[in-house]
Amino acid sequence: MPSSTPVNRRALFRMGAGIGLGLAAAPLLAACGDGGTTAKAEAKSASLLPDTAIRNIGLKPDLAGTAAGVPQGFFSYPAKPLRATKGAPLKGAEPVSATMETFSPPPPSRGRNAAWQAIEKLLGGRVNITAVPADDYGTKFSTMVASDSLPDLFMYPEVGGVDNKAAFLRAKCADLTPYLAGDKVRDYPNLAAIPKGAWQSAIFGGKLYGIPIARTGTGGAGFYRHDLFEEIGITSLDQITGLDRFVEACKELTRPKKDQYAIIAGVTNVLAMSAGAPYAWRMDPKTGRFTTDLETPEFRQAVETARSLYKAGCYYPGTLQMSGAQKAQYTDMFKNGKGAYVYDGMPTYLAPGVGYIAAMKAIDKKYDPRPFVPFGSSPVAWMDNVKLENTYVKNASGERVRQILALADFAASPFGSEEYTLINYGVEGKDFTRDAKGNPALTKQGTQDVTVPWKFISSAVPAVFSADSQDGVRHVHEAFTKMIPIMEQDPTLQYSSPTWDSKGYGSLYTFKQDALKDVISGRKPMSAYDRLVKDYLAKGGEQARGEFEEAAQKGKK
Repeated sequence: MPSSTPVNRRALFRMGAGIGLGLAAAPLLAACGDGGTTAKAEAKSASLLPDTAIRNIGLKPDLAGTAAGVPQGFFSYPAKPLRATKGAPLKGAEPVSATMETFSPPPPSRGRNAAWQAIEKLLGGRVNITAVPADDYGTKFSTMVASDSLPDLFMYPEVGGVDNKAAFLRAKCADLTPYLAGDKVRDYPNLAAIPKGAWQSAIFGGKLYGIPIARTGTGGAGFYRHDLFEEIGITSLDQITGLDRFVEACKELTRPKKDQYAIIAGVTNVLAMSAGAPYAWRMDPKTGRFTTDLETPEFRQAVETARSLYKAGCYYPGTLQMSGAQKAQYTDMFKNGKGAYVYDGMPTYLAPGVGYIAAMKAIDKKYDPRPFVPFGSSPVAWMDNVKLENTYVKNASGERVRQILALADFAASPFGSEEYTLINYGVEGKDFTRDAKGNPALTKQGTQDVTVPWKFISSAVPAVFSADSQDGVRHVHEAFTKMIPIMEQDPTLQYSSPTWDSKGYGSLYTFKQDALKDVISGRKPMSAYDRLVKDYLAKGGEQARGEFEEAAQKGKK
């Protein structure tokens, strides 16, 4: 995918981390302003969602996208980028302040940054962006809230935040419903290309607040060495008919004498998808009953299967225990030929220079990494990558809110547009040149200039593109073509639970991952799984269930 910066740590978290790769949550803050009001469960009204539409600025993709969410695929970059916004969106506006995460070194300041200058020229106004390293962003956010110094536009922390998010948003952020709900979004056609599932996560307290940094819905199911699978007679993943067949394959792929194992780090997530287990929660549409993934027989079967694979020696020694902070270490092991399968997010596959395609071809041309997909008779794909996060607009006048939304619409411009080119590649001749195929190639200055986190102001679903591998684009597009139709809707996007908002991907997630490591590695017996379920529910899962079910009942009224 067309990212010029390294994939962030959220790739493990939002795109689905392997078992044992949990991330610690940032400290939670008490909500400011209306902090005394208890957060409430709620159903998210569909009437608050913007009308969505496929964005077409006149470029024809090599591989078509679908309204269901399969992204467009491109084999080459447009020779002449087209405009995706009109005029100068910030003409006459006061400078906009924005604070965003960054996963790259600090960018050069405006005066030394050709891309920044060109973007502001196109915008017709100034944007003062503060780029904060991802590991420090939670602390920065806490400071901004505590000192009541929020900028005009800010990214919500990916992990953590405030205790009572709805109260915080009500007290400090602009209600975007009057500007974006329904057909009102037509004034911002690039934002209108963001899928409804991403917008659902931006509804709190019966109002639309956030602007999503949209992703592809599902983060994929990891990557595998097609060349190694071919060696054992599996030329198509369709030949893996169930969990038992996968276990047999893993045993054949485990070759300790060659220092090569079937699995690097974790495989539980793809086993769960292949068994048909839900992502976090399942909802019975008839009764409104919510069930956690841990309570389902499908997820338990996946854990039992992972445990048997570990006992059979199919995991590369020591990798199950690796944390999210060690991601580069274990993915490098896969890239260097130590394993046949690794769980990682789809955007890492085509990343220029460091992605699986580029890195592995540089090591050995016979290596053939490809996206894995769930297998078996009734697999599902998890809706685990709807968005990276949301950005929010500080309370302001209607005119100011419209100006900031115009900036967000600019940032969400599609692949191949003039705006997208400036954000991702900078100024031609300074930040990038064209290679023999006409594709942008960043210069040394460009690798620095494009680290300003414009793309985290907002984003529609990214297109699939690689200047290096047409086959890689085909593989990713094919994987999404298979996974999007079987993607199971995440019921938590339709309802809110204050407990889940504060603990679901924080303390509960970390607790679950750590406990599963003990069971899968055999440090604890399988009977410990039942204790895990009870403790998970006691630590917040049961309370979250009650809130989700309360919200579902409200939605029926």
